Amino acid sequence: MLIIRKRGYARAGLLGNPSDGYNGKTISIILRNFWADVVLYEWDSVDIVLAKQDRARFRSIYDLAEDVELHGYYGGIRLIKATIKSFVDYCHAQEITLHDQNFSVRYQTNIPQQVGLAGSSAIITATLHALMEFYGVDMPLPVQPTFVLAVEGALGIAGGLQDRVIQCYEGLVYMDFAKEKGRTVAGLTHYDYEPMDPALLLPIYVAYHATLGEPTEIFHNDIRSRYNRGDSLIVKAMEDFAQLAQDGRQAILERDAARLNQLIDENFDLRNSIFALAPWQIQMIETARACGASAKFAGSGGAIVGVYQDEAMFQELTGRLEAIGALVIKPQIFPSSKET
Repeated sequence: MLIIRKRGYARAGLLGNPSDGYNGKTISIILRNFWADVVLYEWDSVDIVLAKQDRARFRSIYDLAEDVELHGYYGGIRLIKATIKSFVDYCHAQEITLHDQNFSVRYQTNIPQQVGLAGSSAIITATLHALMEFYGVDMPLPVQPTFVLAVEGALGIAGGLQDRVIQCYEGLVYMDFAKEKGRTVAGLTHYDYEPMDPALLLPIYVAYHATLGEPTEIFHNDIRSRYNRGDSLIVKAMEDFAQLAQDGRQAILERDAARLNQLIDENFDLRNSIFALAPWQIQMIETARACGASAKFAGSGGAIVGVYQDEAMFQELTGRLEAIGALVIKPQIFPSSKET
């Protein structure tokens, strides 16, 4: 029996976010510390197996309400169904004939929920890659992120291309979403994505709140409509975010720690000037900075990312952030020996 296993990883936006949704520029890293696993195998019918995130039985109405807060109303089943539907549509548009063997698919994920580490798109990415292998379909890599974003868009999940690019490319990637960079392949538009050597990175930490978070669509409050109306403050901010990423690319290439730290801090300060942020999110940033590390949001929700100087600073970061309910990790960017 053919059994296919694919994994989509969490990610952290290092610089430039949230300008990816506004024709800006970003730099992101993959987080192999957390993942979504999808297993697909031959079956008599098309069968999507429920995971623990797809509970339908609860101890009480309060248990149900808490589950919805953590996982939304549909868990991962809707993500897989939407990916399969979009994959069929893509193949039809490209005049690709799929074989008639059915499959069963199941998933599991350990990506922390609603802290901005891109858990939803990780499930979609892993499902897409499993479907591609099962049916022998070669979707060009540059347009895979656009496909994943379109699946989420169909489900009303807000976001930009950044998460999907790094989850498809992995490693460390600099992205330029300028309109003039757009090119259409197989009916999907992609932009310029430049993989960089992760070995160039200075020591990076990621922290996320263990109990607090919020859905992406809540975080992206009124910024989109203000941008579309031509609000000069928002338009200028998105241009500035893009410049921070462009400058950050050069700082990484030069291994300029002081400059990279400055840019990361500026990225958060700019975001704080245009978004209404929760006090506990700001507290995480201030706590990290009090240790001497730089800090910014890794995405939307409750995760932060930054550069630390040495092991002593990392231990201080860990202690202080854990004291306010946050967990700290060192990102695993390179594949482990088991994955290679």
